[in-house]
Amino acid sequence: MATAVAGPEIERLIQLLARLPGLGPRSARRAALFLIKKRELLMAPLTGALQTAMDKIVVCKTCGNIDTKDPCTVCTDPRRDPSILVVVADVADLWALERANAVNGRYHVLGGTLSPLDGVGPQDLSIDALVSRAHGDEVKELILALNATVDGQTTAHYITELLQNAGVKVTRLAHGVPVGGELDYLDEGTLSAAMKQRTLF
Repeated sequence: MATAVAGPEIERLIQLLARLPGLGPRSARRAALFLIKKRELLMAPLTGALQTAMDKIVVCKTCGNIDTKDPCTVCTDPRRDPSILVVVADVADLWALERANAVNGRYHVLGGTLSPLDGVGPQDLSIDALVSRAHGDEVKELILALNATVDGQTTAHYITELLQNAGVKVTRLAHGVPVGGELDYLDEGTLSAAMKQRTLF
């Protein structure tokens, strides 16, 4: 059993940092040491930013994005084309598409993908709200920007079936997105090319 090399407060900081994606115990120790060494420059502002974010972050009731206001910044942007609705599995995918500056439409975050093996069904996702938005007068095209995984494609097929009579064009990302790939891990060039080469689903 490893012995503790610091007090319980520092060990707690390391344990919490180790829970972040991409950080294991060793990386968390390095991050903790860096934050402690730069506590005036980084740790104090980070603590304040985390507290502010915790107090003000909300989920947009329109699209499902995370922001400090509801409706969110994306939904209230008048420069966006309301006739294009981009469907993504989660907020990370929305942010990835925004980083790539790939589309100027609005978004709908499902909150995941259908996964019968994991017990995730249509009732666990915001599919009903999506169908309702797709039947609105403004939406002309619905872009299924879902991961090229089995669960992503299953979800895309399910949504397409539900929207057969909605009077909207349903497209999907081009095959520039590799099968088995996840949007959040793709570079901006691949995302941008995939969005430009989208095809009918």
